[in-house]
Amino acid sequence: MKQSKQAGASIGTALMWFRQDLRLADNPALAAAASGGLPVMALYILDDSLPWAMGGASRWWLHHSLAALDAELQRQYGFGLTLRRGKAETLLPALAAECGAVAVHWNRCYEPAAIARDTAIKAALKQQGIAAGSHNAALLYEPWTVQTQGGSWFKVYSAFWRACRALGDPQPPLPAPKTIKGITGIASDTLESWALLPRKPDWAGGLRDSWVPGSLGAETLLGNFLDHALNGYAEQRDLPAITGTSRLSPHLHFGEIGPRQVWQAVRLAVDSGSSAVAKHAEKYLSELGWREFSHHLLYHFPELPQQNFRADFDAFPWNRDEAALQRWQRGQTGYPIVDAGMRELWHTGWMHNRVRMVVASFLVKHLRQHWREGEAWFWDTLVDADLANNAASWQWVAGSGADAAPYFRIFNPMLQGEHFDPEGAYVRRWVPELKAMPARFIHKPWAAPASVLHEAGVKLGTTYPLPMVDHDAARALALTAFSSLRGQDAAPAEATAGRPRKLRRAS
Repeated sequence: MKQSKQAGASIGTALMWFRQDLRLADNPALAAAASGGLPVMALYILDDSLPWAMGGASRWWLHHSLAALDAELQRQYGFGLTLRRGKAETLLPALAAECGAVAVHWNRCYEPAAIARDTAIKAALKQQGIAAGSHNAALLYEPWTVQTQGGSWFKVYSAFWRACRALGDPQPPLPAPKTIKGITGIASDTLESWALLPRKPDWAGGLRDSWVPGSLGAETLLGNFLDHALNGYAEQRDLPAITGTSRLSPHLHFGEIGPRQVWQAVRLAVDSGSSAVAKHAEKYLSELGWREFSHHLLYHFPELPQQNFRADFDAFPWNRDEAALQRWQRGQTGYPIVDAGMRELWHTGWMHNRVRMVVASFLVKHLRQHWREGEAWFWDTLVDADLANNAASWQWVAGSGADAAPYFRIFNPMLQGEHFDPEGAYVRRWVPELKAMPARFIHKPWAAPASVLHEAGVKLGTTYPLPMVDHDAARALALTAFSSLRGQDAAPAEATAGRPRKLRRAS
């Protein structure tokens, strides 16, 4: 991606506009651009004018993902990416004219602002006499192709996923084009000029230690998952102290690997493995199903990131408290499993799926902070920040979303920790102040005798905070607030260590 100052370009080219599809294989838009034999211009536009511009962790990932894609293009085809920054509605038609494009191809995004932008770009290209082709690289099934028997869209996950499975397996993934001729002479920004990486301070050390962005990193993770974690996934996916999930969520979001590729790889693993693997594979594929459902919801209810899906929640008495929010963000709540999750997020840009449920429930139920506060924090700090997944999952936990958790499902952080991190290994890693605590007390250090605290070197309120709220009192206040909504009746049930659906990304 070196800056070029050459003028002019070949007449009669195809322009490939990369977006959330930063890969060569199973890339329908790239395949279409290459299929006519025309020279191809590979373009990426950094457009911060849209709502929900990328947060800090995502920008770090994008830098390395673009560098990996550029290197892959150079290695495979002998040309690299052209980079531009600005409004795509302005830049893309101008670049299409500059490079002599007769066709422009891209893979669809499903965020409402992106849909509106792409519609406007298609119209502008049509006026220029340039063909515009959009394709599906991000989903197993397009949101408008999965319908209820009445021809409407789904609001319940289980029914949605049954309808998807009734459609049969998705299309097999496409191979990367064998050959593509690139064009030269089009000016490009340098990746470094975009300043996507943090400098002062450089907070990305944990991200660098944890991730390898790019399609090769995705393929490595997928291979490791299939070899070591798929057989056992149904049980081990809930244990945050082990690598029991695929961790493919950021690679899926940026399109460094596609869901069809993952689907096919899992199916092949089942065919070549024991019969026991099939159960675990179905559970894993259902997690891809939740990702599909989230995009289905966002497409049909574009207000999902900012409005309650259930209008009765508009009257909920949220308790705005900036100090409480900051303690949650920093992992200083006094509840070890919550603090471990928030610190894992800050250090690595990712959090284990089970723990995402616990920390989200704590924010909206124990602290009664608006789910949009959690959504915004995750958007900035997650490397897998995805508008559909983030919004649908936060609303699910809050009880305001489609197919939502019952409002009275309030996770008990102590019991969640004891069940899913029984020896405290996850807490010891991320909350080292408690590393010497015995397992019996590590999820509730305030219940330990003074002698145990002393031997572990823990001074509650000094080396580790006391709980910022009392669980029982906070739960009672939350139940009262939630039951005040129209049609709600207070219920005694409490989520302990059961199996409610997760604050999900494809695991």
